[in-house]
Amino acid sequence: MQRENSAGGYFLDKIESFNFEKIYTKKIRLLLHFFMWFFFGSLLMLAYKFSYQLTFFEGLVMTIRMTVVNMSIFYFFFYVVVPSFKYLNRIKSILLLLLSIILCGILWLLITYLFSVSYHYFGIEISAGELKGAIGMSAAQTLLEAISPLRLMSQAIIIFSNLAPFFFFKILFEIFRVYNKVLTIQKQKATLEIEKINIEKDFLKAQLNPHFLFNTLNNLYGLVLKKDDYAQEVILNLSEIMSYTLYESNAVTVPLEKELEFIQNYFQLEKMRHATNKNISFKIINHTSKKLTIAPLLTFTFIENAFKYGLKSNDNSFLNMIITIKDNQFKFMLLNDVEKKSQVNNLGGIGLDNVKKRLLLLYPSNHELFIKEEEKKFEVDLVLNLQEEWKK
Repeated sequence: MQRENSAGGYFLDKIESFNFEKIYTKKIRLLLHFFMWFFFGSLLMLAYKFSYQLTFFEGLVMTIRMTVVNMSIFYFFFYVVVPSFKYLNRIKSILLLLLSIILCGILWLLITYLFSVSYHYFGIEISAGELKGAIGMSAAQTLLEAISPLRLMSQAIIIFSNLAPFFFFKILFEIFRVYNKVLTIQKQKATLEIEKINIEKDFLKAQLNPHFLFNTLNNLYGLVLKKDDYAQEVILNLSEIMSYTLYESNAVTVPLEKELEFIQNYFQLEKMRHATNKNISFKIINHTSKKLTIAPLLTFTFIENAFKYGLKSNDNSFLNMIITIKDNQFKFMLLNDVEKKSQVNNLGGIGLDNVKKRLLLLYPSNHELFIKEEEKKFEVDLVLNLQEEWKK
């Protein structure tokens, strides 16, 4: 999926690139909260002034009361209740949510009542309009009447309508912030995994060079002593392998034909170490003319393991490899005998786990890997969906 080709992808990239840790500092957070409540208070003041025809002073005291009530509920819920959810299971979280809704309602009524009592004590009252005498009527209640269940139910819609905008924007902001953090962590994790895989690939190449080079040079020395014409072909194959592993395989992907040349050269040189009566075969069946690309050295571990742990049986040793390319699909099949089970699962600390990780990172939904290990047989089947080489 190409995220950059869609509007959704564009916004996801913007969310991912936003640096909350750097921009959303404590100072900025305090300023945003201040302006949020100042904006709310200003709108409330205008509403009291023009809708209820209150004087400036009356509108101010009512605005202070309503703002403090909203702030108390807002901070109680998001900074006292919400942090407790991470320590609870699902059922307890639901119960806490229901309980917190009731507590927020009671807290709303309680603070409103205390403000009314305080205002009434200092002789503050609404002198005209729809709210005339509202403070005195509220203060005339007892505490139990002010926070009674009946009062709570009658005021539920008012409480909800007042708190809904703040809760909505806070929840939306937290979703945005958490999603940004998730995307950042995923990106960092993917980067670290790729770096780790590249390190392992480089180590794999370094491991390949001395061990393989030592065996090949020994064989080459024997051919030279016998003045065998095959020595020239061995030198050419070895040169191409060294060039590929040292220079060309550093890319994320390489042309498929280059990888096939490397596999063929490596296979032939490894085959040279074994007796001619061993059942060793390699076949490439190419049904496509497309210029495909592939991640380098993906199959090397399987081939190296096959030669390292296979061909041990005196009676029925075999190593058979077939690569088939059709359309955009790369099929790799390798079958060899093994002397003992589970030996092939380790290649100097790299091995099969490394291949699986590379496949998950580079071909997450475009590969199938089947590994079958029996008492004296080991089989690998790998299918990759490849991409065509980019053309200018």
